[in-house]
Amino acid sequence: MGTKNRRRWWRLTAAGAAAVTLGAAGCGRDEPEPRPRPAESAATAPAPMAPARSGNPLAGGNPLAGKILYTDPDGDAAAQIRQWAAQGRHGDARTLAKIAEQPIATWVTAGPQPVRERVATLVTAAAASNRVPVLVIYHIPQRDCGSYSAGGAGTAAEYRGWIREVAAGIEHRPAVVVLEPDAVPHLVDGCTADDGQRAALLRDAIAVLKATGSATVYLDAGNPGWITDTDRLAGALKRAGIGQADGFALNVSNFVTTDENVAYGTEVSDALGGKTHFVIDTSRNGAGAVDDTEIDGGPRWCNPPGRALGPAPTTDTGRPRVDAFLWVKNPGDSDGACRPGEPAAGAWWPDYALDLAGRSA
Repeated sequence: MGTKNRRRWWRLTAAGAAAVTLGAAGCGRDEPEPRPRPAESAATAPAPMAPARSGNPLAGGNPLAGKILYTDPDGDAAAQIRQWAAQGRHGDARTLAKIAEQPIATWVTAGPQPVRERVATLVTAAAASNRVPVLVIYHIPQRDCGSYSAGGAGTAAEYRGWIREVAAGIEHRPAVVVLEPDAVPHLVDGCTADDGQRAALLRDAIAVLKATGSATVYLDAGNPGWITDTDRLAGALKRAGIGQADGFALNVSNFVTTDENVAYGTEVSDALGGKTHFVIDTSRNGAGAVDDTEIDGGPRWCNPPGRALGPAPTTDTGRPRVDAFLWVKNPGDSDGACRPGEPAAGAWWPDYALDLAGRSA
């Protein structure tokens, strides 16, 4: 969206801010990643949506070509703008519009509302606007190996049942799915207690999601700064069922530059036979990753200062084998309570969001 359109959107938002804020419950939420306001990433007007490509990525082509990504009008940044406008913080609200107007993924985890209902609500709203939502499925047992984002299903059987509820919520409506961040790299680094079970669960999840006939599935593969042996990573992806997915995802919740991810992803794709496509999380990689291993006692990947928003989400990347640049991580969500005073993983952090937006064009 151009600067002129952004300002017009801002005026419309500010005009109704007081009335909207009075009826709002605040900026809190139950889920790690709700999203903002409609933004068109592939065209200036809605177009009929084709069904997701079936089969596996070796079929070639971009299954997302021409699709417009969905943005939740009630996402964190949009809600924060309404609150700040009511408080007279108009400059900060305008800056945060750089996030609010972009389509951002919704993270699907455990929650008080049945997962089928949550997913159905999202995909129904997206389909009604002729757009495609991006979902991040994040509920694998031993999630994050007990670190800052620990959690997930308690058993393999629980996960199998849960993923079927997710698929039931999609129910033949288009959706882009990023499947289980970190799960495959942890197969390589030895973190998981039962690699065979995890690989089997990922294969099952891909099969169940693809059986909807409408889900485009990208299996997470970490980032260039994690698993440097691309042959080993390719082997883990194969064990986890990449052959039945539409491709893999890179840089989820990380800061590595787009060019580095393209080069790395191409190496991984080559190790898989040279035809597998991938998507890249560009939500916070505008300034690249931090070189130091730690910052003020916290890991470099956790809420590093001085970062910036990356390239806007698009399904027209101009890069061979790169199906989309996505904002998988909500730019304003914390990576974890890695230092004193930092919010828990997945919690909305408006000051961090404002800093990211303020450092971006």
